[in-house]
Amino acid sequence: MSFHGLPCWFELMARDLDAAQAFYTDVLGWAWGADARAGFDYRLARSGEALVAGLMPVAICPEGTPISWMPYFRVDDCDATTELAEMIGGFVWKSPADIPGTGRFAVLADPAGAVFGILAPLPMDRPPASGAWNPARAGHGAALDLCHPLPETALRFYNRLFGWSAAPGPQETLTLLARDGRGIGRITGLGAAPLPNWHCGFAVPDLAASAARAEALGATVIRLPAHDPRAATAVIVRDPQGAWFDLSAPKP
Repeated sequence: MSFHGLPCWFELMARDLDAAQAFYTDVLGWAWGADARAGFDYRLARSGEALVAGLMPVAICPEGTPISWMPYFRVDDCDATTELAEMIGGFVWKSPADIPGTGRFAVLADPAGAVFGILAPLPMDRPPASGAWNPARAGHGAALDLCHPLPETALRFYNRLFGWSAAPGPQETLTLLARDGRGIGRITGLGAAPLPNWHCGFAVPDLAASAARAEALGATVIRLPAHDPRAATAVIVRDPQGAWFDLSAPKP
C-alpha cells in the first residue's frame, strides 16, 4: 500500500493557545505537551499514546491566516511534491524545511487557494501503531472535506499531486479515494464557506455527548440536514475562537 497522499497530521492555528488546549481536552479527550524543537510555542496533542495534532499561534502565520484547522498529507518526497504543486498551478506558503527527528515539510495551496501541508517522514525503525489519521479510533482524524467551487477541477489537481481518484456522491459531491482505494473524505461545493478550504474532522465515542459538551464550552454546533448522508453520524462545530471542524462517530 502506498502512503503517498494519505492524511497524516492536523494543525490548529489559534489566538489563545491555553483556551484552545482546554477546549479540545474537554471535547476530544486529548492530552498535551510542548514541542521544544519548534523554537516557538508549539503544542502536541495525544490521544492515548498516539500523537494526533499540533497547536500553534496564528500570530506567527502569514498575515491574513484565519484561526483554522489545516490537514497534512504524507508524501514520498517533499521537495519534488512542492515543485510539482507549483508546476500544476498551486502555491507555496512555506518552502520545504526540516523538522528535526520528524521529517521534511512544506505548506502549499491548491490553485483555488485551499491551504494544506505535506510531510515526508523520516524512516522509522518502529512505526507508530496508530497515527493521527484513524477513522476507526476516537480522538483521531476521521474525515476531510474540501470546500471548493469547482470539485472536478480540484480533483484534477490532487490527482496529479497525490494520485487520488473519486467516486460520485450525493448532490454533486465527490468522494475522495486514496491510491489504494481508501476513502479519505469528500470534495463538496463551496457552500457557505467564504473561501476554498480544507475542513478537518475527528472521531468521538459519543457524538451527542461530545456535541453537547462543545456547545456548553461556547462552540457553535450545526446539525447536518436530513438529506446529508452523514446526518446521523456527524456534526459541524465552530470552536469558541472561530475554527471549524467536524465531530463524527468512529467508522468501522
